[in-house]
Amino acid sequence: MTTYVLVAGAWHGSWAWERIVPVLASAGMRTVTPDLSAHPDAGLDDHAAEVAAALDRREGAAGGGSRDVVLVGHSYAGLVVRQAAGLRPAAVRHVVLVDGWAGPDGASLFALAPHSFEAAVRRSAGGRPLIPPPPPETFGVTDPRDAAWLRERLRPHPLRTFSDTTTLTPAVARIPGTGVLCRPATYPFERFAKEAGYRTVAIDGPHDVMLTRPEALARLLLDVPGH
Repeated sequence: MTTYVLVAGAWHGSWAWERIVPVLASAGMRTVTPDLSAHPDAGLDDHAAEVAAALDRREGAAGGGSRDVVLVGHSYAGLVVRQAAGLRPAAVRHVVLVDGWAGPDGASLFALAPHSFEAAVRRSAGGRPLIPPPPPETFGVTDPRDAAWLRERLRPHPLRTFSDTTTLTPAVARIPGTGVLCRPATYPFERFAKEAGYRTVAIDGPHDVMLTRPEALARLLLDVPGH
């Protein structure tokens, strides 16, 4: 049975997948939604290690040797899941980036983003190690009820994770992947996915499409090659 390991991006937590998990479960899929540390000193390597640990627990539960995981990373977590997949290639069948940041070995999110993005983030952090969450509208969430729900849950994110560089093993290049691209586009996520060698599919919806169109996103996840 396929397990979807769903990793949310910056300022989000496992709660970001609450609307998708039941849809995947109704299709007979298992889900794991690890949280990434929001500790001020947490870095990209720490987050990748946390996801690798979640894969290890899944492997233990499955008895080992089962390459049945679809590893999904949203936004910033695109960097995290690719690094984690390279650490545990025997466990991961497919990587999915949902509007995900991705780059070559040694890249950082700040290096991939426009200079204006880094300047805005550092200005928001104000010299502190945590970046306060931006408003829900930043993620394309404009419905008043959804925006209120999201605003209550967003949390500060460690600044260091945006400047840390990725450490990718050669194994990650051998794991197939898909880039799910939200429309209208915000950052060059299509280019990131294609440069990683991933196929791409589009979905109409904002950056936080897992909140606004969970059923549509779940259908795309269920269509990942290999099922």
